[in-house]
This record gives sequence, structure tokens and C-alpha cells, in this order.
Amino acid sequence: MQKFQLVLLIHAHQPVGNFDDVIERAYANSYLPFIDAVARHPHVRLGLHYSGPLLEWIERAHPEYFDRLRELIERRQVEMVGGGFYEPILVAIPPEDRHEQIERLATYLEKQFGERPRGAWLAERVWEPQIPSSLARAGVEYTLVDDNHFLGAGFELEKLYGYYLSEDLGRYVKVLPGLKSLRYLIPFREVHETIEFLRGAADSHPGGFAAMGDDLEKFGVWPGTHDHCYRDGWLDNFFSALEQCSDWLSLSMPGQSIASCAPLGQAHLPTASYTEMMEWSLPTVARFRYHDLVQEFSSRPEALPFIRGGIWRSFFTKYSEANLLHKKMLHVSGKVRGSNGSRRRTDTKINDRTEAMTLLLQGQCNDSYWHGVFGGLYSPHLRTAVWRSLARAEAIADRLAHRSAQYAKAVTLDFDGDGREEIYLTSDRYAALISPADGGTVAALDFRPPNVTLINSLMRRPETYHAKLRDSQAGRSEGVQSIHEQTRTKEDGLERWLHYDRWPRNAFRLLLFGRDRTYRHFAEIQLEENAALAGGPYRVTDPPTTSVSLVGEESSNWTAEKTLSFTPSQRGFDIVCDAVVTRQAPGAASINIALEVVLNFLAPATPDRYFESNGSRYPLRWAAAIPDTTLRVVDEWQKAAVRLDAASASGFWIAPIETVSESEDGFERIYQGSQILAVWPVELTTGAEWKGKLVLKAEQLD
Repeated sequence: MQKFQLVLLIHAHQPVGNFDDVIERAYANSYLPFIDAVARHPHVRLGLHYSGPLLEWIERAHPEYFDRLRELIERRQVEMVGGGFYEPILVAIPPEDRHEQIERLATYLEKQFGERPRGAWLAERVWEPQIPSSLARAGVEYTLVDDNHFLGAGFELEKLYGYYLSEDLGRYVKVLPGLKSLRYLIPFREVHETIEFLRGAADSHPGGFAAMGDDLEKFGVWPGTHDHCYRDGWLDNFFSALEQCSDWLSLSMPGQSIASCAPLGQAHLPTASYTEMMEWSLPTVARFRYHDLVQEFSSRPEALPFIRGGIWRSFFTKYSEANLLHKKMLHVSGKVRGSNGSRRRTDTKINDRTEAMTLLLQGQCNDSYWHGVFGGLYSPHLRTAVWRSLARAEAIADRLAHRSAQYAKAVTLDFDGDGREEIYLTSDRYAALISPADGGTVAALDFRPPNVTLINSLMRRPETYHAKLRDSQAGRSEGVQSIHEQTRTKEDGLERWLHYDRWPRNAFRLLLFGRDRTYRHFAEIQLEENAALAGGPYRVTDPPTTSVSLVGEESSNWTAEKTLSFTPSQRGFDIVCDAVVTRQAPGAASINIALEVVLNFLAPATPDRYFESNGSRYPLRWAAAIPDTTLRVVDEWQKAAVRLDAASASGFWIAPIETVSESEDGFERIYQGSQILAVWPVELTTGAEWKGKLVLKAEQLD
């Protein structure tokens, strides 16, 4: 009788833009000791998937690791599995880019290890019903998703010990159900518990197999797992226990298992990801209700598969920053694809297009588009790395599209897909997205010569886990737990930073607020500013060029006009924001009028990034109210500086934008840039107007 099989598909990934020292620790704590353990157990067989950014890092930093992998492949212990090279969520990128991503990784693996992969890892196991045709067209034979994909379609758990065929438009891909029970057993429970689970499965499903797909980082990178897996010997003990069961159990590579078994049938699966991801994608209020519902039905496990969270794309509605990044990617993809149709075919142009395509694909790396325990939307260095790749790709595509070295263009379009038009200004110096519907603000600003994204901040918003943070006493966890079961904090008193923004963190927002409001209110987001002027819709009065004129929605008390003018300078560009506020209500008013700029130079604790004021330097986390009308922010690492001039203002208020988020290492406070407010105290009577000007000068440093 054919033995029962255990199919392990282990996935390793490091995102575009991650720090070398972080990857090095993951290599030392997980990637290297894991394959050393596999090598010590010659009867262990499994599938390994490494994302392209990690493979490129290993090739550069530890080429000997590839030799180790080649040995395991030659011994038929390891099957290399493909996927999208830069680990994109395939369903969220254009079909042409899906094919390019899969083809690049398959070609790379074939070149390095001599075999073209038969299977593909789906980033975050995000599945939509149309994905089989994309995978099949790219030469993918099989993939793995979670059991809840099947359970949500009405399959019984007992029917998931094998694989199914999934079809779209007449094209098929073989799909392995990865069992959540195994994900939570390995490596967090005692070895014998997994063996008992497999023994029961083998008795019930002779000739079948159980599959698990999960992260390699859980074997050494997740908190407590390095000592557990290697110092305390869990992984060696696990492999030894599996080998001792060789009379009834075999470990198989995914392709090997598929070849040895007939499909169990067809499966048409719903849009899904793993259970935790579907919860994370829910809006915060809905996520609380979801928790209550799961708790209510906890005694009815047969019903739980039908209590589903959101879908991965919900992150685009939950986080406007993720949506903007995604729509930037789609916009750039169209430009880069369009540049490939150009008739100019010089070697330089071909190399430029190749570079732009690689940068585009890098900009599709999934981490910065979502947030959960994992996910990099809250990580400024990851978010910025992806945005910079897209910005650079777009700059190359725009340069190829214009015959002159200097150019400027303005278009009106619904850039972010919210049903309202934005103004998109591009030139050889900048790319700026103006949002008339959101207070006539600048939502994105790329400084093209040094390839710096100047805004790229994050709105502080309520998250479900903030309640846990408020209620816990820095909850310390004992023992080794799954990352989804832990409560850790990197810093005591994080609840002090739980302030929430009223508006997206855009630039040149006009704020009108009472004279009783102080710098402290500004830092704690309690200015109680006029909502219509700050975030209401503005109307574009003239066709946009390098200057955009906007008029705010009329209210009973105030009207506002704003003009944003972009001009090139010797080493960069200037933005001049001219604002006019008129009092309509009867009587006099004593108020503050202010213009806010948001800048994010990422690293608040390094000496090469700082504020300059009145001859002194201050770190980026600087919080202050200063009487100066000129302020400079410098980033020597990215070789860019911004100077702000606010003639006749009383001064600047400066406060860091700091979010409190959950990560695999615990709750942490993260610098997301600085909010800088130029303030004018004003006395206005009926019909009187105030005029003010804020100038932003972007300069490339030597």
C-alpha cells in the first residue's frame, strides 16, 4: 500500500528595501540552520521557495548558500518553487506584469539550479478565481493555498488530503490545500502532537497526503523560535521523528506528491487568503464585530469557515496610502509598457526601458501594500523603497516620452480611483499629485533628480489592537507561541502616542483655528480646525499648467482661495503656495491661519538627517514652536534638502508624526515624518481678507 505523504512547502522572503543587517540576522538565525538541519536528515524532502529580493541578497552576500541548495537538489531532497520574482500579490498587478514576474523567477532558478520550477508560491496565499489562467499561461503546474479557501467553498476538511484542479477560461492549475492545523502545530507544539495528527490522517486517508505551506522565518526569526528550533533541538527532533515513521509515512516534494496521486476533483475557490489576513483587511469597526462573531460561534467549528473576514483588496479602502501606492504602480506600469512601443531602439533606450521594467516590478513587492502582524505599510523604509522604485521607473518612462531634456506637463485624471479628479503635474524635476477634493492639498511629491519622495507619510488612525495595548500591562508572553498569539511591546507607555489624524498626511493643507489653540493642541491633533477649509472640496478655476488655482467650497463664515505654482530652480524646484482667506460672517474674529507641510526623511535618529533653524541643528523627531520664518530640513543620505519660507508668519510649529503599530516583534512607535505648520495670528472683520504665502524649495545636495 502506498505510504501517506507529508508535503512541506516552506517559503522565505525579504522585502525590497529591507536593511542588510535585518536580512543577515534572518540568514544566521533561520535560513542557514534550517537547510543545515535538512542536510542532516537525508530522508527529509520538501519544497523551498525564496523570493527574488532574498535570492539576489544571498547571491551577493552568501553565494556558498547556493552551493548548499544545489547539493540538496541533487540529492532529491529539495524542490525549488517559483512565483513572482519580487513577491507581488499577483491578482493586484496587470496580467502582463504577472507573466513577467513569474517568468523572471523561473528563469533565475533554472539558471542557478539547473531546473525550471513546476510550482509557484502565491504571495500571502492571495487567491482570486481568475488566477488559474494567469498561472497556467506562465507555465505553472501547481500552487498551494490554505484550507480555508476550500472550506469557504463548502469543502469538508476531510476532503483536503490531496490536491484539486482549478480552472479559469479553460486553463487549469493544480492546487494543494495547506492545512491550518499543521501551521499551528509546527513548530509550536510538541513533536509527538504532529506525529499523532499525521497518524490519524494516514489512517483516515490511505494513499493521500497532508500539505503545509508556511514561512521559513517561523523557524528562527519569529520571537523565541531560534532557541526553540535549534538550541533546544525541536527541528532535528521533528525530522528524526518523521524518519522513524518511514514504515507508513514519507516526506515528499510537492511536485513528487502531485505526480504520484490523481486529483481529488475540481475546485472553484472563492477570493481568499489565510484566515488572519482576511481579518486584518477588515475596517477597524468591522474587525471588532468579526471578533465578537467568531467568539459567539467558537463552539460551532463546523460554522466557522463561513464566518469570513474581508479580502486582500480591502486594504486599498482601509488605508488610503496603500490605495495611492497601488494606483501609482498601475499608472507607472502603463507608462513603462507604453515606452516599450517606442520606435527609438538605441542601446541606451533599450537599457533604459529594461531598467524601468525592473524598477516597476520591484515596486510591486507586496509588503508595503498592507498591514497586519506582518506587512510593511507602517514601515517607512519599506514603503519608501517601493515608492522610490516606482518614481524612478516613471521618471525614466517620462524621459523616454519627451524629446527635450526639460519638460513640464499637467493632466487631469482620477489618479487614485475614488471617483474624483486629481491634477498630476510632471516635469524633469518633480511629480506632484494635487487633490482638489481633499482641501486642495498635495498628496504625493517626488523630487526626481535625487529620486526622493518628500511626503510619503502615514495617517494615524485607530487600529483594533490599540484596545489590547490600552488594556494590557505590556503583556509579557511565556514560552514559544505562534506570532498570532503573542502580545509584546518594545516600549512602555505606548498608549500616550495614540492620537488620530483628521486628514490624510498631505502638504499645503490650510488650517483655520481659534487663538486659544496652542502648540500642544497641534502636537496632539486637537486644533479643532475649520473642516471645510482644511479638508473640504476645492474647485479648479483655470486649466492647470505649472500653476493650479483652487477655490474652496463656500461656507457661512469663510471663503478660501489657494494657488500652487511650480517652478524649476538651479538645483531643484520651488512650490509657492499663495492663500487668501476672506471672512464672510458678521463681526470680527481673532484666529490663527496656518499652512501645513508634511515631510518624511525616514531616519529620525541619524545625524545625517536634521532640521536647521537659526544656525542650529535638531534631529527629525524635533518637537518645537519656533519664532523663525525660515526652516530647513536636510537629508544628507538621500542628498536632498527642503527649505520652507513663511514671510510675516509668527513662526513654525513642528511635531513628529508617530504611529503605534503591531509587528512580529511587538507593539512599536514609528516615526512617519514631521508635520510643520506655518502660523499667522490674524484679526479679521466682515469682508476682510488675509493673504499669506508659504514657499517650499527642494534642493539637490552635492
